[in-house]
Amino acid sequence: MHEIESAGVEGKGLIRELTRHLPEVDLLASDGPPRIPSLFVSDMDSTMIGQECIDELADYAGLKPQIAEITERAMQGELDFESALRERVGLLAGLGEGAIARCLAERITPMPGAKTLVATLKAHGCRTVLVTGGFHHFADPVAEMLGFERVVGNRLEVADGLLTGGLAGPIADSSTKLRVLQEEAALLGKDTVSLATGDGANDIPMLEAATYGIAYRAKPKAKQAADGWIEQGDLTAILHLLGIPERDWVTS
Repeated sequence: MHEIESAGVEGKGLIRELTRHLPEVDLLASDGPPRIPSLFVSDMDSTMIGQECIDELADYAGLKPQIAEITERAMQGELDFESALRERVGLLAGLGEGAIARCLAERITPMPGAKTLVATLKAHGCRTVLVTGGFHHFADPVAEMLGFERVVGNRLEVADGLLTGGLAGPIADSSTKLRVLQEEAALLGKDTVSLATGDGANDIPMLEAATYGIAYRAKPKAKQAADGWIEQGDLTAILHLLGIPERDWVTS
């Protein structure tokens, strides 16, 4: 694992160059010694958890291959996020709400290192926010499990115990993720050091806006937009890149 500091070199340009030469090395490019962030905003699916919730939920409706294909194309940036989301949710119409609880219990697991990352950042005074293009039905329990202080996401519409195939309320998309990062940073003050993590095209705006945008085992477009990436280690690799020694990690 490498920690790379740049002096007088624009970070994103350096990252693009490093992508060609060190594609499989965990690294962070910064304009000086990394600082511990006071704000952490993270994507959920395939970042804080090891699954794409909508794909796993679709399996209970016998539709996983069809929905997973749309998910992958959206994450690659090949499809409009909102249209792809509405299409996938529409395919789930008629699925019993109980499938969500089953999916959570049987399929959804935290990404290795996620609990330690969140707990350690919080112990160092960092505010933690989970913001997802997925659903509160999943994100709320995941946030509680991992220790996030705020959750922003989409809401599945349910009527008479069944998914209607629609969404309730406004869409949480890439612009939402960026807005949440900006709003939270403004509340903390102008000198806020922010960290964002994500893996797909929907995460690009917040990765670009954060002081440190780190792509976690990400799609190529997200990786190229970030200040660094994790390809080998688990999420605790971020703590190494930030210079937080293991003796200061919170692992319980």
